[in-house]
Amino acid sequence: MDLRIFTEPQQGATYDTLLTVAKATEDLGFDAFFRSDHYLSMGSADGLPGPTDAWITLAGLARETNRIRLGTLMTAGTFRLPGVLAIQVAQVDQMSGGRVELGLGAGWFEEEHKAYGIPFPKEKIARLEEQLEIVTGLWATEAGQTFDYHGTYYDLTKSPALPKPTQPKVPVLIGGHGATRTPRLAARFADEFNMPFGSIEDTVRQFGRVRDAAREAGRDPGDLVYSNALVVCVGKDDQEVARRAAAIGREVDELKTNGLAGSPAEVVDKIGRYTETGSSRIYLQVLDLHDLDHLELISAQVQSQLS
Repeated sequence: MDLRIFTEPQQGATYDTLLTVAKATEDLGFDAFFRSDHYLSMGSADGLPGPTDAWITLAGLARETNRIRLGTLMTAGTFRLPGVLAIQVAQVDQMSGGRVELGLGAGWFEEEHKAYGIPFPKEKIARLEEQLEIVTGLWATEAGQTFDYHGTYYDLTKSPALPKPTQPKVPVLIGGHGATRTPRLAARFADEFNMPFGSIEDTVRQFGRVRDAAREAGRDPGDLVYSNALVVCVGKDDQEVARRAAAIGREVDELKTNGLAGSPAEVVDKIGRYTETGSSRIYLQVLDLHDLDHLELISAQVQSQLS
């Protein structure tokens, strides 16, 4: 089981804070540092000092880290034109020496679009399908050849399809709870399917849909990596768990039900139950980015038992 650190900077974080967490992620032996792609805080968080852009952040981290994978859960398809996104991701992949992964979703948070003047189309999933075709098609086009695409929402003519990523293929992540179109998109385009904030029962159901969709598409379901994203709150004892839960405005019982919470032993046990679903990677949603002791505890007493 790979453990990856997943952050939500829109809730309030500077680039320097994210850099500190990313370096701790690398030093403590975690597999990757991922971040969300949002421009507006959610819930009661004030979001101060304001949002950071996902791909600008990852470009900086690409130059400041050496080993960890870097990516998004999920880049909002509504934020960027697919041709521009292909250029951005390829460049950050070059800057990192080939350590980038692209999680791409349709976009869903209408309020942040209104707040920053970003169009919020109704036909988001259909647009996402075209975006995936374009981004992956640009990267797959051989050097010296051009790429053309004429869809309903996007039109590309004689694109030089440059620059190219360093990796032969940038891993593409698709995720979500959708019962029909999401599994079909994953079967066509994804290297990894991510189930965000789902129960074990929901995970079994959704992984099954993705496997079925892969078979229908003539693809081996075992070609995909299956993963989960879950909030994490670990403590050496009940008091520490309660303190960390309070720091992120959550209740311990709720976190134990909906995430990975409790003692290291409790969390290892629950991760084992996700492993039985076929999940081989978990993105640990860390909401208190100033509590580096939390990461150290997870590394020493959770990750060490999973290695």
